[in-house]
Amino acid sequence: MASGAAGDAMGMGEAVIVAGVGCRKGAQAAAIEAAVATALAHCGLAGEALSLIATSTAKGAEAGIAAAAVTLRVPVVLVAQAALEAAGERTLTKSERVLSRTGVPSLAEAAALAAAGPSARLIA
Repeated sequence: MASGAAGDAMGMGEAVIVAGVGCRKGAQAAAIEAAVATALAHCGLAGEALSLIATSTAKGAEAGIAAAAVTLRVPVVLVAQAALEAAGERTLTKSERVLSRTGVPSLAEAAALAAAGPSARLIA
């Protein structure tokens, strides 16, 4: 989960709350929804605070991610590999397994940071 300034995209620099999702192939929407709800609650945020879900272009066809986004009423942003790698330097979680499979130490964190913008910070 990352927070960033929307700048001109939303006007007046409003905060953007982005849930980064990295999951196994075939992950169920309910599991993704529960993870997002847990992260929001950890930050003291309501579901309405969520602006979007971000994931890699490689995960773009995952039905669970798309279904979770519909239920949560937010768009899905697919982040290109180069943007993931650039944001990967700012992740806090470092998984060798994820790094070897995706090229970044934390797919969820990198996707959230990349989608939220260059001044984004992780909040959960």
